[in-house]
Amino acid sequence: MKIVIAPDSFKGSLTAKQVSQSIQKGFKQVFPDAKYVLVPMADGGEGTVQSLVDATNGKLKELEVVGPLGNKVKAKYGILGDGITGVIEMAEASGIGYVNKDTKNPLITTTYGTGELIKACIDSGVKKIIIGIGGSATNDGGAGMAEALGVKFLDSKGKDIPRGGGGLSQLAKIDISGVDPKVYQTEIIIASDVTNPLCGKTGASYVFGPQKGATPEMILTLDANLRHYADLIKKQLGKDVADVPGTGAAGGLGAGLLVFTNSKMQKGIDIVVDYVKLVNELKDADLCITGEGGIDYQTQYGKAPFGVAQAAKKANPKLPVVAIAGTLGKDIEALYEKGFDAIFGTIEEVAQLEDIIAKAEESLVRTSINVARALKIKL
Repeated sequence: MKIVIAPDSFKGSLTAKQVSQSIQKGFKQVFPDAKYVLVPMADGGEGTVQSLVDATNGKLKELEVVGPLGNKVKAKYGILGDGITGVIEMAEASGIGYVNKDTKNPLITTTYGTGELIKACIDSGVKKIIIGIGGSATNDGGAGMAEALGVKFLDSKGKDIPRGGGGLSQLAKIDISGVDPKVYQTEIIIASDVTNPLCGKTGASYVFGPQKGATPEMILTLDANLRHYADLIKKQLGKDVADVPGTGAAGGLGAGLLVFTNSKMQKGIDIVVDYVKLVNELKDADLCITGEGGIDYQTQYGKAPFGVAQAAKKANPKLPVVAIAGTLGKDIEALYEKGFDAIFGTIEEVAQLEDIIAKAEESLVRTSINVARALKIKL
């Protein structure tokens, strides 16, 4: 019997690899002779770097870069097992975790550090970069990222404009002459499920600005600045990105990547499923197990377990798919029509969150044993 174990992380407690190993540990006590294939997963958000590095036997690297507030931070990125693909989470360099209620300010936060990670990957010789762009603290349209790659953003006097969403109001000229040709020769895949445009009431500033500290007055300023930015991009570079779906992701980083790099957008979970060749592993499997920290009706909107379930049914419509999650949320019944055959939770008793996290591995192993015993009745 072949069992494919392909979960996302249990955020805050276990990586996807640790979750895979814990499920295997439990199942082995019931099915000791089964063949187990562990495929750590992610959906393009937090944990994507670690999951893809683990799944491909790649290498995790660390670099000191400019954080969203201009101070130095340490950010991780990965070089996958093929040696020619880099993987980045923009939140590692420019994420909301680097600011707090007193310091978050999208008028000044910058994506410069994300650009430094891209440059580090390119300088290492990769031919492709996968970049997850969720969880940003920024609203600069990716200008900081582009600056790190050699683009100059100048005011009417030919001086560099200030970094951040506020500085874009001073932009008069965009100079791309200093960009290394290798930037355009490197394929960049943007992992994002966001479909918001760069500008307008459904754009980056209005929809995502408040969670980054934008007041109603700031939102008006930021949106006007991104509109000005987009107008100059169209006039000077011939690219129209103001209303393109997805360009509003990560405070407009989606737009910046599409304009200043050789990039395209794709759903995060689809990227991971393709890259780890999950469908191939599932074709001759007898059981697929997936999961993540929390599962509810929203799981069907691009989360890793949903992607795994879809891949399983693509490989074999009759392949049983079992999900194991830390918590089970609202309306999980909807998932039974989306490729899931059974869904189990691991929390056994009411407890403080820190105690639940501390016992996450123990609870996951115990639940896996129970799930395996239930399946053995039929299998």
